[in-house]
Amino acid sequence: MNKKPSLEKELQQREILMKDEQANAWFYEDHITAIVNRARKEGAFDDLEGLGKPLKLDEDLTYNPEKRLHKVMKDNNILPSWVKLGQEIDVLKEELKTYTVEFNIKKTVETINQKVFQYNLTCPPSAQRMKINLEDVLNK
Repeated sequence: MNKKPSLEKELQQREILMKDEQANAWFYEDHITAIVNRARKEGAFDDLEGLGKPLKLDEDLTYNPEKRLHKVMKDNNILPSWVKLGQEIDVLKEELKTYTVEFNIKKTVETINQKVFQYNLTCPPSAQRMKINLEDVLNK
């Protein structure tokens, strides 16, 4: 008659249930923790650069994922779509100042207003823009 080893013995064999000799107590340890602890005991981490020194963290970004995202985007020259759209609107407004033909003015104002509408849907509320009034442009 074969007896199955007790669960405690099986866990000991798998190195999941470990005994702390100093405290004379049992504790559970996963495989990764066991590997790291074994490496630490063998001195694998003794010669690491910066051992015992605090990590250099940018305190401003540590607990603010939005700021971290903006920093990563800025560092990689990536602009949010609403910023690009705002730049397009600014270029169109400059072009609008040079037009003298009413047809070109109307088409450009229409294009600007469409872009302003899209811009306002995607930008933060504090950055929203006003549409251009065609009559104001024509009266200038």
